[in-house]
Amino acid sequence: MPEASPRGTYLVISEALRKRIGEDETADALPSEADLIREYNVSRNTIRRALKVLERDGVVESAPGIGWRIARGGDRRSLAERMADLIAEDSLSVGDTYPSEAKLCERFDASRTAVRRVLAQMEGHGLLATVHGKGRTVRALPAPASRP
Repeated sequence: MPEASPRGTYLVISEALRKRIGEDETADALPSEADLIREYNVSRNTIRRALKVLERDGVVESAPGIGWRIARGGDRRSLAERMADLIAEDSLSVGDTYPSEAKLCERFDASRTAVRRVLAQMEGHGLLATVHGKGRTVRALPAPASRP
């Protein structure tokens, strides 16, 4: 990677791999970890963290002795996309209470750190507001995503 990312290099790589997988419906497997290390010019640990993000999201699966295979039929949206889509999925309106961190961790099988990071992004984009003693509320409805 040519420059460090404030978001976390492994997250940038996981999103790049997610996009690559989405664009190539015929691919069955990812390049080897060694090839990914060379391609992104990062450490093995960074590549493994990126792959673990995709594995947690059901995009890839580890195949011992083979490498990383692309999982078919899994939800390939990022945690941020899934948490933003929750507003529409749960029919939330402006002013409604957004689920708690604990409920989000359970619903998306994600760490509290990852959930908090996305919540901060959602607040930064004006989708959520924190109300003292009440938790987070929906401040605006997300723009519809243009998906193919």
